[in-house]
Amino acid sequence: MQDEKTYYAEQRELLRDAFAEIGRKAELILTVGQLLMENGADTTQIVRDMKRVAAFMGIDEAKVHLHIMFTTIMLNISDEHHSHTSFRKCPKHGVNMKTISAVSRLTWRAMREHYTLDEFKSELEAVAKRPRYPHWLTILAAGTGCGSFCTLLGCDFPAAIYTAISAMVGKFVQMQCAERFGINPYVSMMIAAFSALTVADLMHLLPTATPWHPMIAASLFLVPGVPIINAFSDMLNTYLISGTARILHTLIIIGASAFGIVFAIGMSTFNPFEDIPLVPESNYLLFALAAATGAASFAIFFNVPKRLLIAAAIGGAICVCTRNFFTFELGMGSAVGTLAGATLVSVLAVKAIHWLHAPSLVLVVPAVIPLVPGVPIYYSLYATINVHLLSPEDLLEAIQFGVNAALIILAIAIGAAAPAIFANRSLSRMSKDKQEKLLNEIYETDLKD
Repeated sequence: MQDEKTYYAEQRELLRDAFAEIGRKAELILTVGQLLMENGADTTQIVRDMKRVAAFMGIDEAKVHLHIMFTTIMLNISDEHHSHTSFRKCPKHGVNMKTISAVSRLTWRAMREHYTLDEFKSELEAVAKRPRYPHWLTILAAGTGCGSFCTLLGCDFPAAIYTAISAMVGKFVQMQCAERFGINPYVSMMIAAFSALTVADLMHLLPTATPWHPMIAASLFLVPGVPIINAFSDMLNTYLISGTARILHTLIIIGASAFGIVFAIGMSTFNPFEDIPLVPESNYLLFALAAATGAASFAIFFNVPKRLLIAAAIGGAICVCTRNFFTFELGMGSAVGTLAGATLVSVLAVKAIHWLHAPSLVLVVPAVIPLVPGVPIYYSLYATINVHLLSPEDLLEAIQFGVNAALIILAIAIGAAAPAIFANRSLSRMSKDKQEKLLNEIYETDLKD
């Protein structure tokens, strides 16, 4: 008992001395940053959580200097007498919202429950090893999500089922390419897009009143929602190097997916100018149900914690219904409607982070995915590979669709990122107040002991 008491006394003394075991502390801080970067957190959250961990370890914020890049994190801890610098590479990049949420909650729990360094390291390792949803559920979620988005485009029920099957085939192929055969992730996306659309092309031979809608929705599981939102968030928060790298990463994903889509369209008789209406006819209830299903499916796809799946579904319904109201009822255009929908759900997410104890990104990204402009994107891609066959009128229309698609994507990114940026100062102040309160409690406990 005396040995245990001595151990905890030594550990608390260690946490009060900023430069005691500084190498070990720096490695743990960098591990937090790496987990967040490799699983889809934006740079603002990475910096905030790394500095929070440093404060837990007795390192004042003024002594912590960070340089965050997309593939490398540099940490310097220094004062007038000491200086320690460490680097950490971040070679893998994916989306795992469960890890982002768990790391954020752990940084608070460490202070609230007075963790030792050993306890914090053990908990951090446990977070890193948490399993994702099973592969079969991820594949099913990709199919359900794309089938729901096909419904938002105005397809009938059989076409939605065909879309789901095509998307599941594409996702299965992507996972096999990346995990079993070790193929480059961008090449895996290209093969997945080609596979999904090839199956979707065959599906038009089956009974349905909307045979070509699966061609548009079957590859939407490849939409780089997290990278593009993070890119704009970083740029608007003046993390220009990281933001620029994320934009390039997003463009490569889009290019790889488009390459596979173009090949599939080139082998098909699909012609969106003749076969797909731009404005689907439906009702708000069906749109809301489809958007909620799609958002919840992509929440599973992004490994959002189970407790937040309902919140993601509600956010998706709010997004799409708001977009449709501004676009169809008020006639303000799809870009403005999309901006309104994304902004509203982002504002609600900023308010909800204290109730749900999760970063706003975890709540926002699945909700805004149903806003992706599938039809304009496909008009543009079709026009690109068949430009020699288009009349001047069709070519002009394709350019208009391309500009509209770009504006909608920009509206999604800005609407999803901007509210959190405007609220950042207030959130940071509240976070620091909470942090100081918890650290003072630790100090007072030490005095009593």
